[in-house]
Amino acid sequence: MARRPSKHLRPARPLRAGYAESETKADGRWVVRHVPAPQAVKTYRCPGCNQPILPGTPHIVAWPHNPVIGSSSPVEERRHWHTTCWSRRP
Repeated sequence: MARRPSKHLRPARPLRAGYAESETKADGRWVVRHVPAPQAVKTYRCPGCNQPILPGTPHIVAWPHNPVIGSSSPVEERRHWHTTCWSRRP
């Protein structure tokens, strides 16, 4: 079986069209998109609690408004969060 290249070496996939909003947290401005349960088809690891976000679980995708130094696009920094973990962030 051929191995997939590391996700960090692949170009960022475009996000599906959907509603995104801007939120400000203690560490800056973030673009936030709500992922409804029917569109949640993969397992992700939440950076807030380090627990899996299972398929079928509504959740948040967030990325910084501005690119991180060394990154060509802020979307490369996107992370999937449990909705409650994201809302508890300062």
